[in-house]
Amino acid sequence: MKEEILRIPINKEIDVLIARREIKGEAERIGFRWIDQTRIATAVSELTRNIIKHAYKGEVIVNKDDGGLEIICQDEGPGIPDVEQALERGYSTTNSLGIGLIGAKHLMDDFKIESNDSGTKITTYKKLK
Repeated sequence: MKEEILRIPINKEIDVLIARREIKGEAERIGFRWIDQTRIATAVSELTRNIIKHAYKGEVIVNKDDGGLEIICQDEGPGIPDVEQALERGYSTTNSLGIGLIGAKHLMDDFKIESNDSGTKITTYKKLK
């Protein structure tokens, strides 16, 4: 059974750092190894930066269950026009390296994107090993 343990609004750049710190702390308290804490925090950084860049505001919801952590990053921005293309290594709409979404996907055990013209919801999951 999922239990919501954290909800973080993402409205400005500092919120990216707050989300990273808070979620890494929760991962440590739950018993994730240091390397997995870092993977989770890095994925959250990438996804929350995308909220700031593309939607300007959103939120992160963290749920725990017996098996690990579910992290949901959602916004009410314009959505991702082509999710498949956005997950290609090197693809960028902002002249960046284009590794944010695909990098976050590889750091987590499960990764799902739902996106339309009224927002994007990315649900990730990391198993507690």
